[in-house]
Amino acid sequence: MNEINWLSMLLATATPLTIGYLYYHPAVFGAAWKDSMGAISEDRTPVQKAVMIGVGLLVSFLLSFFLLVFNNEGINQEGDFDNFPHGAWHGFFIFVTVVTPIVVLSGLRSRMKAKHILIHLLYWLITLALIGGIVDAMNHWQNIPMPEGY
Repeated sequence: MNEINWLSMLLATATPLTIGYLYYHPAVFGAAWKDSMGAISEDRTPVQKAVMIGVGLLVSFLLSFFLLVFNNEGINQEGDFDNFPHGAWHGFFIFVTVVTPIVVLSGLRSRMKAKHILIHLLYWLITLALIGGIVDAMNHWQNIPMPEGY
């Protein structure tokens, strides 16, 4: 990989916020998530919402960049396994080895219900697998075998 595919980074950076918006929607897991925490206030000022989105995009970019580097195991690494499933596997690996211990320990220390912890874990599993898949596939599209004539 000689250059970063910035479209992949844009899509990967948007993934946690987009998946979070859909995943934590009341029709999906939002109602169960709120129920697992008890009553919370949803009153946020426009400035608070803007800060939340801005910081969310910044840390999502950092996470996406990390997965890009992690998938490549160094600059200029190319191979037969640079594709979406390979990247999703790396996202899953980071989920199991890094995110799960952090979420579980934080949840236990905060005395969160198991349901709350499991909802967060599933969100991160989906999100990290998608980010890993996006950055690996889109930064290595030239490695994908094409049928003859292309």
